[in-house]
Amino acid sequence: MRSDEEIIKEYLAGDDESLKTLIDKYTSSIYNFSARFVGVDNAKDITQDVFLKVWRNIKKFDSDKASFKTWIFRIARNTITDFLRKKKSVNFSSLDTEEGTFEENIPDEIILQDEIFSKLEDVEMLNKILDKIPINYREILVLYYQEDMTFKEIGGMLGKPLNTVKSYHHRALILLKGEIAPKL
Repeated sequence: MRSDEEIIKEYLAGDDESLKTLIDKYTSSIYNFSARFVGVDNAKDITQDVFLKVWRNIKKFDSDKASFKTWIFRIARNTITDFLRKKKSVNFSSLDTEEGTFEENIPDEIILQDEIFSKLEDVEMLNKILDKIPINYREILVLYYQEDMTFKEIGGMLGKPLNTVKSYHHRALILLKGEIAPKL
Protein backbone atom coordinates (compact mmCIF):
# COMPACT_ATOMS: atom_id res chain seq x y z
CA MET A 1 0.00 0.00 0.00
CA ARG A 2 1.36 3.39 -1.00
CA SER A 3 1.96 6.05 1.62
CA ASP A 4 0.25 9.42 1.35
CA GLU A 5 3.61 10.98 0.54
CA GLU A 6 4.14 8.55 -2.36
CA ILE A 7 0.67 9.31 -3.68
CA ILE A 8 1.40 13.05 -3.51
CA LYS A 9 4.67 12.60 -5.42
CA GLU A 10 2.78 10.69 -8.11
CA TYR A 11 0.19 13.47 -8.35
CA LEU A 12 2.86 16.14 -8.60
CA ALA A 13 4.52 14.08 -11.33
CA GLY A 14 1.33 14.32 -13.39
CA ASP A 15 -0.86 11.41 -12.25
CA ASP A 16 -4.23 13.14 -11.64
CA GLU A 17 -5.78 9.89 -10.37
CA SER A 18 -3.45 10.04 -7.35
CA LEU A 19 -5.23 13.11 -6.03
CA LYS A 20 -8.53 11.28 -6.37
CA THR A 21 -7.02 8.46 -4.28
CA LEU A 22 -6.20 10.92 -1.48
CA ILE A 23 -9.63 12.51 -1.69
CA ASP A 24 -11.32 9.12 -1.50
CA LYS A 25 -9.15 8.13 1.45
CA TYR A 26 -9.89 11.23 3.54
CA THR A 27 -13.39 12.38 2.51
CA SER A 28 -15.34 10.56 5.19
CA SER A 29 -12.88 11.50 7.95
CA ILE A 30 -12.90 15.18 7.02
CA TYR A 31 -16.69 15.16 6.61
CA ASN A 32 -17.23 13.50 10.01
CA PHE A 33 -14.76 15.83 11.70
CA SER A 34 -16.46 18.85 10.13
CA ALA A 35 -19.96 17.63 11.00
CA ARG A 36 -19.00 17.44 14.65
CA PHE A 37 -18.38 21.21 14.72
CA VAL A 38 -20.57 22.72 11.99
CA GLY A 39 -23.36 20.16 11.69
CA VAL A 40 -24.19 17.82 8.84
CA ASP A 41 -25.87 20.57 6.82
CA ASN A 42 -22.60 22.50 6.51
CA ALA A 43 -20.12 19.60 6.61
CA LYS A 44 -20.38 18.87 2.89
CA ASP A 45 -19.45 22.45 1.99
CA ILE A 46 -16.60 22.48 4.50
CA THR A 47 -15.30 19.17 3.12
CA GLN A 48 -15.37 20.54 -0.42
CA ASP A 49 -13.55 23.68 0.71
CA VAL A 50 -10.90 21.57 2.44
CA PHE A 51 -10.18 19.53 -0.67
CA LEU A 52 -10.14 22.64 -2.83
CA LYS A 53 -7.51 24.09 -0.48
CA VAL A 54 -5.57 20.82 -0.58
CA TRP A 55 -5.58 20.91 -4.38
CA ARG A 56 -4.44 24.54 -4.44
CA ASN A 57 -1.69 24.04 -1.85
CA ILE A 58 -0.47 20.47 -2.31
CA LYS A 59 2.79 21.73 -3.81
CA LYS A 60 3.48 23.45 -0.45
CA PHE A 61 3.03 20.21 1.53
CA ASP A 62 6.26 19.30 3.32
CA SER A 63 6.42 15.77 4.71
CA ASP A 64 9.41 16.81 6.87
CA LYS A 65 7.16 19.17 8.85
CA ALA A 66 4.04 17.02 9.24
CA SER A 67 2.31 13.93 7.95
CA PHE A 68 -0.32 14.45 5.25
CA LYS A 69 -3.02 13.42 7.73
CA THR A 70 -1.90 16.12 10.17
CA TRP A 71 -1.65 18.66 7.35
CA ILE A 72 -5.13 17.98 5.94
CA PHE A 73 -6.75 18.03 9.38
CA ARG A 74 -5.06 21.37 10.08
CA ILE A 75 -6.60 22.68 6.84
CA ALA A 76 -9.97 21.27 7.97
CA ARG A 77 -9.66 22.88 11.39
CA ASN A 78 -8.76 26.25 9.87
CA THR A 79 -11.65 26.01 7.41
CA ILE A 80 -14.06 25.17 10.24
CA THR A 81 -12.66 28.01 12.34
CA ASP A 82 -13.16 30.47 9.48
CA PHE A 83 -16.71 29.21 8.96
CA LEU A 84 -17.57 29.55 12.65
CA ARG A 85 -16.01 32.99 12.88
CA LYS A 86 -18.30 34.10 10.09
CA LYS A 87 -21.24 32.62 12.00
CA LYS A 88 -19.95 34.14 15.28
CA SER A 89 -21.25 31.10 17.10
CA VAL A 90 -18.25 30.29 19.25
CA ASN A 91 -15.81 32.06 21.53
CA PHE A 92 -12.55 31.66 19.66
CA SER A 93 -10.35 32.83 22.47
CA SER A 94 -10.99 29.42 24.03
CA LEU A 95 -9.59 27.64 20.97
CA ASP A 96 -6.05 28.94 21.12
CA THR A 97 -5.29 29.81 24.72
CA GLU A 98 -2.05 28.50 26.17
CA GLU A 99 -2.23 26.70 29.49
CA GLY A 100 0.21 27.03 32.36
CA THR A 101 2.97 24.51 32.92
CA PHE A 102 1.09 22.76 35.73
CA GLU A 103 -1.72 21.75 33.42
CA GLU A 104 0.67 20.89 30.61
CA ASN A 105 2.31 18.26 32.74
CA ILE A 106 -0.80 16.44 33.89
CA PRO A 107 -0.25 12.83 32.88
CA ASP A 108 -2.59 11.20 30.42
CA GLU A 109 -4.79 8.86 32.41
CA ILE A 110 -7.86 6.81 31.69
CA ILE A 111 -10.45 8.10 34.11
CA LEU A 112 -13.68 6.66 32.73
CA GLN A 113 -15.11 3.47 34.18
CA ASP A 114 -16.69 0.67 32.16
CA GLU A 115 -20.23 1.82 32.91
CA ILE A 116 -19.46 5.27 31.55
CA PHE A 117 -18.07 3.79 28.34
CA SER A 118 -21.24 1.74 27.94
CA LYS A 119 -23.27 4.97 28.13
CA LEU A 120 -21.07 6.43 25.40
CA GLU A 121 -22.29 3.76 23.01
CA ASP A 122 -25.55 5.71 22.78
CA VAL A 123 -24.57 7.99 19.88
CA GLU A 124 -27.35 10.51 20.40
CA MET A 125 -26.48 10.88 24.07
CA LEU A 126 -22.78 11.19 23.22
CA ASN A 127 -23.46 13.96 20.70
CA LYS A 128 -25.49 15.93 23.25
CA ILE A 129 -22.78 15.52 25.86
CA LEU A 130 -19.96 16.47 23.49
CA ASP A 131 -21.84 19.62 22.50
CA LYS A 132 -21.64 20.74 26.15
CA ILE A 133 -17.85 20.45 26.24
CA PRO A 134 -15.75 23.47 25.16
CA ILE A 135 -14.69 23.22 21.54
CA ASN A 136 -10.94 23.00 22.25
CA TYR A 137 -11.51 19.88 24.38
CA ARG A 138 -14.13 18.39 22.06
CA GLU A 139 -11.70 18.77 19.18
CA ILE A 140 -9.08 16.66 21.00
CA LEU A 141 -11.62 13.92 21.79
CA VAL A 142 -12.90 13.76 18.22
CA LEU A 143 -9.42 13.64 16.71
CA TYR A 144 -8.11 11.09 19.19
CA TYR A 145 -11.06 8.71 19.42
CA GLN A 146 -12.87 9.21 16.14
CA GLU A 147 -9.99 9.94 13.77
CA ASP A 148 -7.41 7.74 15.56
CA MET A 149 -4.81 10.48 15.60
CA THR A 150 -1.98 10.30 18.13
CA PHE A 151 -1.44 13.07 20.65
CA LYS A 152 1.70 14.00 18.71
CA GLU A 153 -0.28 14.29 15.45
CA ILE A 154 -2.97 16.34 17.18
CA GLY A 155 -0.32 18.61 18.65
CA GLY A 156 1.19 19.10 15.21
CA MET A 157 -2.19 19.87 13.72
CA LEU A 158 -3.14 22.34 16.46
CA GLY A 159 0.33 23.81 16.86
CA LYS A 160 0.32 22.85 20.55
CA PRO A 161 2.97 21.08 22.65
CA LEU A 162 2.41 17.39 23.35
CA ASN A 163 1.83 17.98 27.07
CA THR A 164 -0.81 20.61 26.33
CA VAL A 165 -2.69 18.14 24.12
CA LYS A 166 -2.47 15.52 26.88
CA SER A 167 -3.69 18.08 29.39
CA TYR A 168 -6.65 19.03 27.17
CA HIS A 169 -7.44 15.34 26.73
CA HIS A 170 -7.34 14.78 30.48
CA ARG A 171 -9.61 17.77 31.15
CA ALA A 172 -11.98 16.71 28.38
CA LEU A 173 -12.32 13.29 29.98
CA ILE A 174 -13.01 14.91 33.36
CA LEU A 175 -15.71 17.09 31.78
CA LEU A 176 -17.10 14.10 29.92
CA LYS A 177 -17.22 12.11 33.17
CA GLY A 178 -18.93 15.05 34.90
CA GLU A 179 -21.60 15.19 32.19
CA ILE A 180 -22.15 11.44 32.11
CA ALA A 181 -22.01 10.61 35.84
CA PRO A 182 -25.33 12.31 36.73
CA LYS A 183 -27.03 10.31 33.98
CA LEU A 184 -25.88 6.94 35.33
